[in-house]
Amino acid sequence: MSKRANFIEKHGLWSDDQRRRADDIKRQVEAEKLHYVRLAWGDTHGYSRAKTLTVPAFVSALDAGYNIGVATTTLDSAGARVFASFTRGGGMGLPEMTGSPNLTVVADPQTFRMLPWAPGTAWILCDEYFNDGRPFHFSPRQLLRKALQKLNRHGYASVVGTEIEWYLLRVADDHLSNDNIGAPGTRGRPIRTFPAEPGYHYHSESNMDLMQPVFDALGDAFESLGLGLRSIENEWGPGQVECTFAPRSALEAADDVLLFRTATRQICRRLGYFATFMCRPALKGFYASGWHLHQSLVDAASGRNLFMPEKAGEYLSALGLSYLGGILHYAVPATVFATPTVNGYRRYRPNSLAPDRAGWAYDNRGAMIRALGGPGDPATRLENRMGEPAANPYLYILSQVVTGLAGIEGKLAPPPPDDAPYAAERPLLPKSLPQALDALDKEPLFRRELGDIFIDYFVKLKRTEAGRYQQSLGQDAGAQQSDEVSDWEQNEYFDFF
Repeated sequence: MSKRANFIEKHGLWSDDQRRRADDIKRQVEAEKLHYVRLAWGDTHGYSRAKTLTVPAFVSALDAGYNIGVATTTLDSAGARVFASFTRGGGMGLPEMTGSPNLTVVADPQTFRMLPWAPGTAWILCDEYFNDGRPFHFSPRQLLRKALQKLNRHGYASVVGTEIEWYLLRVADDHLSNDNIGAPGTRGRPIRTFPAEPGYHYHSESNMDLMQPVFDALGDAFESLGLGLRSIENEWGPGQVECTFAPRSALEAADDVLLFRTATRQICRRLGYFATFMCRPALKGFYASGWHLHQSLVDAASGRNLFMPEKAGEYLSALGLSYLGGILHYAVPATVFATPTVNGYRRYRPNSLAPDRAGWAYDNRGAMIRALGGPGDPATRLENRMGEPAANPYLYILSQVVTGLAGIEGKLAPPPPDDAPYAAERPLLPKSLPQALDALDKEPLFRRELGDIFIDYFVKLKRTEAGRYQQSLGQDAGAQQSDEVSDWEQNEYFDFF
């Protein structure tokens, strides 16, 4: 056996359950007569990257891991190289990043799925490691796992349910043209689309039926993938859709969001439709989309909901209130993990069904945190409404775990619930991506929990993106964006997310 073939065993990267599942997968790929397996990983932007392997190469990778380049980590949302990779330290002051080196990705056997829209093809999520076995500094999935391990040492586990809005459109062009081709740092024009339904007729059954053939295909695929779909609804804008999913453990929920988004885009495109998770596209009548993240803590041993209060008239347990206190206390520096694009800050407006400040209320959709449940309700939870649908699921959920646990450890008390969330005297959320990055850059909590290496990297990566936006408008980095969605945003995000 080669030296590399011992990579997973040598570094102790799998549990016994993962080893057993890997053996099952080897038998399954042979029995199913698969042709290909996609090794996938989520990048810093929350975008699904993948390599397609033949079955023999995949079986080998299950034992030895597989080499990928580190390049996707060094690129911003338009493929611009942010770091000087070919200098000493890779432009990061890290010897291990010199020269854009290879990483080893290790498949997580628990995430193996057959792709129902791609016959003969399977999919599996991977974790990135340096070739000496160290976890990769910039792996969002590994950062979330580390935070969840700390949570577990307290005896807690995080349960997450997701509600994600997105837009369904019809493709108007039958082929790409030169206008659709960009260059590193400059995205081409997105393919032309037209609405799938007229919109602004909330929960219209007849308008929903216009999209039903696509919903049928998506629903069948999501069931086959085991994503726990609960509903598909037509929302407010023209072709705006919301998908809701059953609660899962936090890491499973993040994995499922990554797969849900990439699966939705692929299936829709094969049907002649276009799916975008861009928050507010630059199209007539389009209303901003959000991602509402439901969360609770449970006892890691028994599964008992630890947010559920005992006394009538209480909204949350003492533990739940401290967790809420942490989320609110650190909401401003955490914002960029929930809303990481220039475009997403267009949501934070008064009376818009999206928050503009860090407050909470019971069952009020105007507040940033909406508390639900109560005494005797095992579904008692907090709904964070600050996220945009393009958010990296690992970093968004991670931000909640880190700030909530800080609230518990510091016994932070939230302010009273707000009867009028948009008028309450609460800290205002950042109005732009640069403001959000400044807040993160200065916050010791995230530097302590995620490490200076990651925070410095993330801030530089996203500042490059924000700087290209400002440059496109001929403005300096402190200028406020206009009310109209720019051509730059449409090109940058519409077909990326």
